[in-house]
Amino acid sequence: MDFSLTAAVCTVIITTCMVSSTHPDCSIVLHLLKKENECKVQMETDAASLSSSSNKTAGCVVEWDGVSCWPAASEDEVVSVHCPLPLMKPETPPVLISRKCTVRGWSKPNLPYYKACYSDAYEQDEDVRKEKNYFETVKLIYSVGYGVSLAALLIAALLFCCLRKLLCARNYIHLNLFVSFMLRSLAVFIKDDVLFADESTDHCTVSTLRCQAAVTFFHFCVVSNFWWLLVEALYLQTVLLLVFTQTRKLLWIYAVIGWGAPTVTVVIWALLKKQLEDEGCWDDLESRLWWIIKIPILLSICFNFLIFLNISRIIVQKTKATHVNPSETHLYRRLRRSTLLLIPLFGLHYVLFALFPDHVGVGPRLYLELVLGSFQGFIVAVLYCFLNGEET
Repeated sequence: MDFSLTAAVCTVIITTCMVSSTHPDCSIVLHLLKKENECKVQMETDAASLSSSSNKTAGCVVEWDGVSCWPAASEDEVVSVHCPLPLMKPETPPVLISRKCTVRGWSKPNLPYYKACYSDAYEQDEDVRKEKNYFETVKLIYSVGYGVSLAALLIAALLFCCLRKLLCARNYIHLNLFVSFMLRSLAVFIKDDVLFADESTDHCTVSTLRCQAAVTFFHFCVVSNFWWLLVEALYLQTVLLLVFTQTRKLLWIYAVIGWGAPTVTVVIWALLKKQLEDEGCWDDLESRLWWIIKIPILLSICFNFLIFLNISRIIVQKTKATHVNPSETHLYRRLRRSTLLLIPLFGLHYVLFALFPDHVGVGPRLYLELVLGSFQGFIVAVLYCFLNGEET
């Protein structure tokens, strides 16, 4: 196996994934907030200038209409502004919107924004309707997926805890993995409830301790889940390389990797976020601090991918060996089956998605990532508990 090649692939994955962006809806909101703040500064400057000047002329003052900032103008003057770029379709040419300064103040725009910024208002309404239906469908599916996963994982965890004889070293790791998946499911429901329960609330700018705590807890659960997937891979490779090793002695190391590393990561991120970027709900993906969370996840995906390739190589060599005794052959065949079952755990679909930039295939990518991710816990519970025929 050429590990330099696979390492290069992981490097490309990490480099490619470091092109992240804020959700399109939030980009529009943040753009408008920035322009509104700039307009307010201009209002204050013009107001101070007028108050200090003795020559006050009739006309219109600076005005923010919720989308554009209209500069001060004299009476009967016509002012034009461009349609804000975030509201325009890529293929739509620049459009000017005009207003006239009258005795009574600013007139209405010659074109409504929804007409000026879109070449076809009906098409715009249809696009909004389709996008809303799409996201509602995706949310419904991943909510069902996480709910089913949470129920299945809870039953599996209770079985392991009640039947103590099942808690061998490997099932102990499975139990911790189940807990990480359950926490991830709970974190998704909590985050959705906090950020999106009230549709009148702008989740792009909300800034409360409850909201920030929900996002922090979500990040901890996601990072922990990825690192327990890595622990599963590390354990399987250890069994293959050192068949007769007492792996119980390594359980405390696995616990530190699975729970300790994510805790340290998220605590450092939260402290720096509070100190340097205590704005909004702490879910800004354009923040440089986001990479404190993102890089450990990408590293775990890459390590899992490398371990998967190495395990596959080892198992193929072992099963083809003619001098292996029957008991070891049975073990390697069982491990080969386990390796195939571990394919979803090694995050191969995460590797596939990571090779593409965030803006490529957003719809299908979002659908596949959320749907596969939501049902992943259910698949794990079925394969490693309900269909688990291993003995202690």
